[in-house]
Amino acid sequence: MEIRRNLPRLTRWLHIYISMLSFAVVFFFAITGLTLNHAERFSGQMRVREKKGRVDKRWTNAQDTLKIAKLEVVEALRRDNGITAPLRDLRIDDAQLGISFKGPGYEADVFVNRETGEYDLTETSGGLVGIINDLHKGRDTGTAGSVFVDVSAILLALVSLTGLLLLLFLRKKRVSGLLVAAFGLILSWLIYAIWIM
Repeated sequence: MEIRRNLPRLTRWLHIYISMLSFAVVFFFAITGLTLNHAERFSGQMRVREKKGRVDKRWTNAQDTLKIAKLEVVEALRRDNGITAPLRDLRIDDAQLGISFKGPGYEADVFVNRETGEYDLTETSGGLVGIINDLHKGRDTGTAGSVFVDVSAILLALVSLTGLLLLLFLRKKRVSGLLVAAFGLILSWLIYAIWIM
């Protein structure tokens, strides 16, 4: 009996504070949903920079690929080009090294000639919109970004569920609220079935 009496109060408390805790998350995902859906309008922020350079060929032209100084090459590329994104991939073949750095809204691809140490760098930056779009998708954000997306999804699910549960305690609004929720569900399905499928 005590639980039944306190459940509406607890539900209301949870709904209010989870909503406020996740307010920034909901706002962030709403804005980035628009920027992702209308990417062509924000593509002007995309910048591509190409650059040539050279690393010490003693680091790259060893016959035995195990003796290639990968760390030295990567750190020289970072230092000389201001690259701060995490190293995503380093490939070695007979003629060149392929090195990729990726972070939210940013990627740099470098091809190093193993014989001469000369390299070509292509750096792509999406600006602020590129960063927030990648954060929305959890792309190139590492473990922290993935956890952020998961926690955000859980918070949004809790806000929805506590809101629905709270509605069940409001006798005067229960039927109309459930009808509106059912209408929203049916409308979403119809939009998908008619215009998307």
